[in-house]
Amino acid sequence: MSDVMVRTGVQDMPVPEFENPAFTKLPALKDATVAIVTTAGLRSPEHGNWSPFDPSFRVFESDERDLRLGHLSPNFDRSGFAADINLVYPIDRLNEMAAEGVIGKVAPRHISFMGAQDETMASIRADSGPAAAKQLKDDGVDVVLLTPV
Repeated sequence: MSDVMVRTGVQDMPVPEFENPAFTKLPALKDATVAIVTTAGLRSPEHGNWSPFDPSFRVFESDERDLRLGHLSPNFDRSGFAADINLVYPIDRLNEMAAEGVIGKVAPRHISFMGAQDETMASIRADSGPAAAKQLKDDGVDVVLLTPV
């Protein structure tokens, strides 16, 4: 499947609109705690496999590197992840930014969702998304780096 075919297939997909989105004033980036949220379907070996349209999320520790790419799409190119985990989970870059003082610190935990979802994403919007946000808030996260895969 080509990029043109994929883009054509999703160009008219509805995007949710929120009437009263929350707004929070963030600390300066040099003082912020930053977490990664990816849609690469990453999981630790002890986490279960993803199932099609699975709206749940997986949480893993900041120092964990034995992550598996569980993305279900047969069209997903896994070669970049095989060469460098930072392509979908840029944890080493965040650690470098923290060491250089660009960000305050790296969050203790990070989150992965499965990117292949149904068109409504209703369960993520109503259930697992807010649960993941609470997890990050409880960890003191100020900023999330989203790596959509």
